[in-house]
Amino acid sequence: MFTVLTEIDPEPGARPAGTSSPDEAAQNIQQMFSAIAPTYDRANHILSVGLDRFWWNRSARTLRPILARPEAVVLDLCCGTGDLTLALDHHRPQPSTNNGQRTTVNPLLALDFSHTMLTLAARKFAGRNIVSIEADALHLPLADSSIDLVTSAFGFRNLTSYPAGLAELHRVLRPGGEIAILECNQPGGLVGLLYSAYFHHILPTLGGLISGKRRAYAYLPDSVLKFPRPPQMKALILAAGFTDPTWTSYTFGTAGLYRATKP
Repeated sequence: MFTVLTEIDPEPGARPAGTSSPDEAAQNIQQMFSAIAPTYDRANHILSVGLDRFWWNRSARTLRPILARPEAVVLDLCCGTGDLTLALDHHRPQPSTNNGQRTTVNPLLALDFSHTMLTLAARKFAGRNIVSIEADALHLPLADSSIDLVTSAFGFRNLTSYPAGLAELHRVLRPGGEIAILECNQPGGLVGLLYSAYFHHILPTLGGLISGKRRAYAYLPDSVLKFPRPPQMKALILAAGFTDPTWTSYTFGTAGLYRATKP
């Protein structure tokens, strides 16, 4: 069985087993993701049965109205090895020259705090209008009101404080800017029971075999279990000052996209 969250934790955030403070948790998560980086893509594709690609591409397609604007400044937060970044870039216009006049297109910003992950991502970004940034998502090296869209795929739940993360996104977004957070979810009912059985018994073993880091893939289902369900997450988004938060369910509620706007 699994636990359903019924109220908002006063300071919800990622806490790997054995960590006792936000700083210790952040260091632990950073080391964990750096350790699994070499096998990260292969493990994701296998463990999600290829659905990860569908989720990234579906999310990117819904954001085309913003992505199509050359002047839009887009940040992909916790970009990992850059797969969502590439899906977003597919819908960005390319810099071009017409009648001697060059069309300027702002580059996509891809940010992660794992140097190893970002190094792998940078190889995929070669030749593309993408800039990599190594930084902490809770302390973004970006000016206030400077971003039009912030995305994140399966990285937000690894922040040690979800309210602080949302507050930082609110700070860097321009008025009218949007967040689009793609995250795992623990569904209810029979699907939830089957999903929980897979996540807690099969996934850690299989992920451990692929990566050689079983502990990291034991953390994954635990982090999903503890992450706020859609009603609680939308309440956190509202509390951070955003308006009109929505949740679009993907694949029977096992994942989905949160969207909201800064007034």
